[in-house]
Amino acid sequence: MGEKPKISIENMTKVFYKKNRSVTAIKEISIDIQDGEFVCLVGPSGCGKTTLLRILAGLEKPSIGNFTISQDKEDRPLQSMVFQEQGVIPWLTVEGNVAFGLNMRHLPKDVVKERTSYYLKKVGLEQFSNLYPKDLSGGMKQRVSIARAFANDPEILLMDEPFAALDEQNKFILQEELLSIWSETKKTVLFITHSIDEALLLSDRILLMSSQPGKIIEEKVIDLPRPRNMEQVRADKEMADSFVEIWNHLQDEVQSSRN
Repeated sequence: MGEKPKISIENMTKVFYKKNRSVTAIKEISIDIQDGEFVCLVGPSGCGKTTLLRILAGLEKPSIGNFTISQDKEDRPLQSMVFQEQGVIPWLTVEGNVAFGLNMRHLPKDVVKERTSYYLKKVGLEQFSNLYPKDLSGGMKQRVSIARAFANDPEILLMDEPFAALDEQNKFILQEELLSIWSETKKTVLFITHSIDEALLLSDRILLMSSQPGKIIEEKVIDLPRPRNMEQVRADKEMADSFVEIWNHLQDEVQSSRN
């Protein structure tokens, strides 16, 4: 891993103003994420996780503090975001959706074709390339979103609970596909999840957030060797201990926010 962080966040606070009151979503967040690191953000609902991702995606501005994303290639987009709801474009085919970012950058047609078909194959959608989103299941739509994000070759990937709406079977399949693509591309990923199992399976490091205003109050390094699968995560004593610790953290934060 390089010495200069891929993502560096310094003393970031975001306050939303609604009529005559203000809500502090995140407060004094400072973190460094290294190139190629897979980091999961875990915290209670409403703790500002999505706000943090939206700031990094350029969709919100911080009230205080700043961040940098180090750019390796000038012609590469800084970030791609994958949302919880399927962010597919209904009037484009599966292939058109995956190629969308590449076409917007006016890359040569043969490059677009090659990269699009490569990622369609990686997520098992090559035989569905001419279908439209209305003909796809929820899991297939999320596959399209993931393929599009990787195909666009951004500096970092921001993922906001992309598998939350899926059934367990689809979730496991997509987690494995995501890890397979990530292990090849070694993209820097910041991934929001409510699932402790998912965080333990996917991440190099888990950042635990407090209830609102969201602060990062602890981090856990996940040492389980890769490649790993859910059976290994559940069978490993250290992972079981981490699960309980994270569970207790979430319970405490939910309780304190209610009080």
